[in-house]
Amino acid sequence: MSITSLTDPQARRQDFLARLRHIIGASTACTGDYPTAIEGVGLFRRDEPAPPVICMVPPSLVLVASGAKRMWVGGSAYPYDTASFLVTSLNIPANSEVTEASRSQPCLGMTLRLDQRLLAELISQGNLPPPPAQRARTGVGLGSATAAILAPFCRLAELLTEPEAIPVLAPLIQREIHYRLLLSDQAAILRQIAAVDGHGYRISKAIDWLKQNYPSPLRVEELASRVQMSVPTFHQHFRQLSGMSPLQYQKWLRLNEARRLMLNEYLDVASAAFRVGYESPSQFSREYSRLFGNPPRRDIASHRVQAG
Repeated sequence: MSITSLTDPQARRQDFLARLRHIIGASTACTGDYPTAIEGVGLFRRDEPAPPVICMVPPSLVLVASGAKRMWVGGSAYPYDTASFLVTSLNIPANSEVTEASRSQPCLGMTLRLDQRLLAELISQGNLPPPPAQRARTGVGLGSATAAILAPFCRLAELLTEPEAIPVLAPLIQREIHYRLLLSDQAAILRQIAAVDGHGYRISKAIDWLKQNYPSPLRVEELASRVQMSVPTFHQHFRQLSGMSPLQYQKWLRLNEARRLMLNEYLDVASAAFRVGYESPSQFSREYSRLFGNPPRRDIASHRVQAG
C-alpha cells in the first residue's frame, strides 16, 4: 500500500475490498454458503445472478466484496453492493436475490452474526456519541461500507489463514466491529436491539417466543402482555420492524418448517401440516401455495429434481 493510499479513504476502501475478495475467493470453490472456524462468521459465493430465495435473516451484517445483492422485506427492496452493507436487528423473514455475479467476477461476501450482549455492553460504557434523535423505524437498513468498517472485517477474514490465532484475536476484532457499527450511520438500528427498555428489544423477545412456540395457537393479546406492550403498540412496532404482522410471522415460520419436514424428513403433506400446527391440510396447502408459488407436492418434487 502506498503512502497516498494510507491517507486516501477511497484508496483504503479499495485495498480492503481487494484483500477481502482474495481471501473469500480462495476459501470458496463454487457457489454456496460456507461456515468458518470463527463463530458467527460465514462466507458466500455466487457465480451467476439468482432469483429471490426465501430465507430467515438473523440479527447480522452482510458485507459484499464484489457483485451485488438485493433483499426484500415486507415489500421493500434493499439493494447493496461494495459501497454498502446490509444490517438486520431482528430475525427477519426475507427474500434474498443476487443481482450481479458471473464466473469471472463472482458475488463474494461475508456475514457476521451480531451479538446483542456485546452491543449493550459497549453502549453502557458511555464512550459513544449520543444516540440519534430519531429512532430506527425498521429492523433492516443499509449502511456505508467505509474504510473504518472494512478494515476490521479484513483482519477477521485474514485470521482464517491463521487458525491458531482465532481463539485469541477473533473476539477482539469482533468487538471492534460492533464498536465501529455503533459509530456508523446504522447505529440507531443496532441500539434498538440492545436497549432493554426499547420497543425493538421487546419485539425481539416476542419473535424469540414465536420461534419456539410456532405450532401453538397464537393469542396476540397474551404475547403483547408477555413483552409488556399494549396490543396496538405491539402490532404497530412488530409490523414496522419485521415487515409483517405477528400472525403472518407465525404463518411464515410454520410453512417454512413444514417445507423442511417434507424435504428432509419425507413427511407427507397432511403430517407436515399437523406437525406445525395446522388443523386443516387444505388450508395449509392454500397458504403454502401463496408463499412458495406451488402446491406442496409439486414444490417438493421440484426441489428434489433440482437436488438430484
